[in-house]
Amino acid sequence: MARILIIDDDEMFSELLDGVVRREGYETQCAYTLEEGLKQVQNGFFDVVFLDVNLPDGNGLEMLPCIREAPSSPEVIILTGMGTADGAELAINNGVWDYIQKPSSVHVMMLPLIRALQYREEKMKGKPRVDLKLEGIVGNGPKIKSCYGLISEAAVTDVNVLITGETGTGKELFARAIHASSSRASRNFVVVDCAALQETLKESTLFGYEKGAFTGADQRREGLIKQADGGTLFLDEIGELPLAMQKSFLRVLQEHHFRPLGSINEIKSNFRLIAATNRDLEEMTRVGSFREDLLYRLQTLTIVLPPLREYPEDIGDIALYHIDKICKRNGLETKAVSPDFMDALVSYEWPGNVRELVNALERAIAASFSSPTLFQRHLPSSIRVKLARAALDVDPPFDEGATLFPDRSLPKLKDLRERTYMEVERNYLRQLMRIAAGDIELACRISDVGRTRLYDLLKKHNIPARG
Repeated sequence: MARILIIDDDEMFSELLDGVVRREGYETQCAYTLEEGLKQVQNGFFDVVFLDVNLPDGNGLEMLPCIREAPSSPEVIILTGMGTADGAELAINNGVWDYIQKPSSVHVMMLPLIRALQYREEKMKGKPRVDLKLEGIVGNGPKIKSCYGLISEAAVTDVNVLITGETGTGKELFARAIHASSSRASRNFVVVDCAALQETLKESTLFGYEKGAFTGADQRREGLIKQADGGTLFLDEIGELPLAMQKSFLRVLQEHHFRPLGSINEIKSNFRLIAATNRDLEEMTRVGSFREDLLYRLQTLTIVLPPLREYPEDIGDIALYHIDKICKRNGLETKAVSPDFMDALVSYEWPGNVRELVNALERAIAASFSSPTLFQRHLPSSIRVKLARAALDVDPPFDEGATLFPDRSLPKLKDLRERTYMEVERNYLRQLMRIAAGDIELACRISDVGRTRLYDLLKKHNIPARG
């Protein structure tokens, strides 16, 4: 018997929906807060979850990844009395089955439930999930695991895949994972960096050429599209492909036939296409710099990779994986990690994503020399400065109702200013030296104070320089 969970703070509505669902022969449970609902879905087995958006203790949409990653991986149907277009988009992008506006008729609420249960039953009877080859991809949080499901979908078919995401999010790694997990794994994975193709050689590089096709073509050369025959063609940074080439490639993508330069015969290439970009291709189509028909072909299945700052729970595992890999590559014993080092990694926003993290780890391991442990001070100073500035920019909460002085004991304003200034300066210097770990040069850069002046201030407040 299918089990349904209703998470909605409107008890009357929940009881109504509960009764309707039970009459259809399904087992139900109700939760009236997000916290209660999450506990039930984590500890029980449910096929479908009806989820309200505005709950007393949070927004249901923000908890979608946690619900979808619960042990039973239930389908989710959103029910909301205050639906928005942005909310609907967020819900669909997080894999919900349907998004229903309240109030709705019983039929409107039950139809998606029946279809979701039918889909779930067929999915359970279908083929087992493909054995994913995720070399180099690390993470078990909801954000990244939702991408694993899409890799699995892509691996069992030959549909075109578009991978989008910020620079450094690992788009090529995910493309390689799709190829390695697919039936084409034993054939070539051919990478084409569209941004690096020389303008005059783009067509000859992709399509190949015959001897004598142009000046300097002293022998026949097979193009990258043909090299991918039977395997996967990965077009990285496809947004950089010129419009003229987009038209030519669209035909190749449709027909899988093309003519090398200087040839009178067409040849065939049975390639599978995966493309990647950090650009907004839809915006590019609006301004006319990317073909709309090509975009439709590319995005049969789209994987949107999250930036690293959106899944900080995985940063520790990612860092440990790469530390071990870097150390082995350099013939070193794997280094231990201090708590302050790991705290810094998790606190930093990583605008360059995983690529920046790996580069920082390489720098830290080089800076640690023979030390068996990585400390925060081994990280690049640019990262430490940003972390320090962020820490010093946090203002303490101010309580307007607090009584600063007892009645009739106010100090003179001048004395108060001097005393307050001294205390603030002292606390700032203590925090500065703690963050800089005694590194005077770094402390000067953070505070924008000269070395001599900094030493004078430390002496004035009796704070050890430890430099």
